[in-house]
Amino acid sequence: MLELKNITKTFGNIVANDSVSIKIEKGTIHAIVGENGAGKSTIMRVAYGFYTADSGEILFDGKPVSIKTPHDAIALKIGMVHQHFMLVDTMTVAENIILGAETGSAANLDLEKANKDILALSNELRLGVNPKALIEDLSVGAQQRVELLKALYRNAELLILDEPTAVLTPQETEEFFNILRRMRSSGKTVVIITHKLEEVLAISDDVTVMRDGKVVGNVKTAETSAKDLARMIVGRDVLLRIEKTAAQPKQTILTVESLSVKNAHGDALDKVSFDVRAGEIVGIAGIEGNGQTELIEAVAGLIAKANRSGTISFEGAEITNLSARNRKELGIAHIPEDRHRRGLLLDSDLEENAILGVHYRPPVTAGGFLNSTVIEARTKEIIHNFDVRPPNPQLSAKSLSGGNQQKLIIGREFELNPKLLLVSQPTRGVDIGAIEFIHRKLIALRDAGTAVLLVSAELEEVTALADRLIVFHKGKIVGEVDPKQASKEEIGLLMTGGK
Repeated sequence: MLELKNITKTFGNIVANDSVSIKIEKGTIHAIVGENGAGKSTIMRVAYGFYTADSGEILFDGKPVSIKTPHDAIALKIGMVHQHFMLVDTMTVAENIILGAETGSAANLDLEKANKDILALSNELRLGVNPKALIEDLSVGAQQRVELLKALYRNAELLILDEPTAVLTPQETEEFFNILRRMRSSGKTVVIITHKLEEVLAISDDVTVMRDGKVVGNVKTAETSAKDLARMIVGRDVLLRIEKTAAQPKQTILTVESLSVKNAHGDALDKVSFDVRAGEIVGIAGIEGNGQTELIEAVAGLIAKANRSGTISFEGAEITNLSARNRKELGIAHIPEDRHRRGLLLDSDLEENAILGVHYRPPVTAGGFLNSTVIEARTKEIIHNFDVRPPNPQLSAKSLSGGNQQKLIIGREFELNPKLLLVSQPTRGVDIGAIEFIHRKLIALRDAGTAVLLVSAELEEVTALADRLIVFHKGKIVGEVDPKQASKEEIGLLMTGGK
């Protein structure tokens, strides 16, 4: 259905795609895998008209085509769901979906018909999306489903999905895969860019592996394994399991007592109490939208006083009403769930982003002025230690892939040597090699005596990393389990409110 022939795309001195050729067969699910910065998203953005290739050819249904803009792609019935959503927060679901494809005339926009059509499509695919809801009120997972609906509303026959399950729970992922399988059965073609090798093996028919902007392998999914794919992706053997010794917890660092938080929908957290000790990782498991985000943000000092109650103590002293800056100064680091809204200044360069939170403190600032020598050295150290690519301190944060943006944030927070690390979705949108690296860093931080509070939508990740696992449902703690002993089924049952 789609053939990309010898596509080359550069950004300045950076070669993102180096003579890349990929064939996508009609009626199949084709996975594209590779490290962050391997060129996966770039090549598909070329196919969608988001970028224009410097050289090469695109064939669609066997015929050469010119795809200069997304409008050209949409006209060919190509749709794309980007890793970072293209939604207007202040508009409704329906308004976002029909934007650029409005029903009715400009003078008489038929929004009611659009609402009905979108609801019918959502129900058909069992996506559970309310067309009249505001985007800013939706969870990240719900926003992802809106993006999928947006492409399908335009009658896409070839659907490109960039990290589509990065924001989904295991249950949502399985239902999403059922949707993709139904789409394939109906004759649609799907391209899925992902880092999750178990998902590649579960859902795809064919796999293209990319490394350093080039295609290094094309295989039938039935003829490969996670180990083989990982070796092709990284160029070496990769440890696919988390290895750690038993925790040696010491004094209590964080104590949360009867913490309640309200959001736009009501009670997000309801009288939550627990503690975290130095030298242990406490994991929070739960379906996204059950209070995990509010918990981390409350402990980080990002929830207004009017919207919360209860007490938070750090090293035995109450910090409930301290600002986020004061908490950071005490030794609390925060890796946020939404790296764009909470973690980065996208238009600023890597140097400016590397000093966020310490920009006013020595040695970054001396005599009231920023010390450019210290800032450059600090940034280069983070780039080197956390393998941020491309390794250019002057690049803007928005020019990095999602995984490299994540590594920049993780490097910045780890370099603070925190006493308490609050970490949400540490490996969301991160490649297999970087996941292994981040997991090792988290374990090393724990072993060095840091208290870690971890939230992850990846059940396998949170159970493998956590020394103690607390399960959330509807803003309440519904159980605490030993992650080494509890089964996935047991944890999943607690996550859905069962016993």
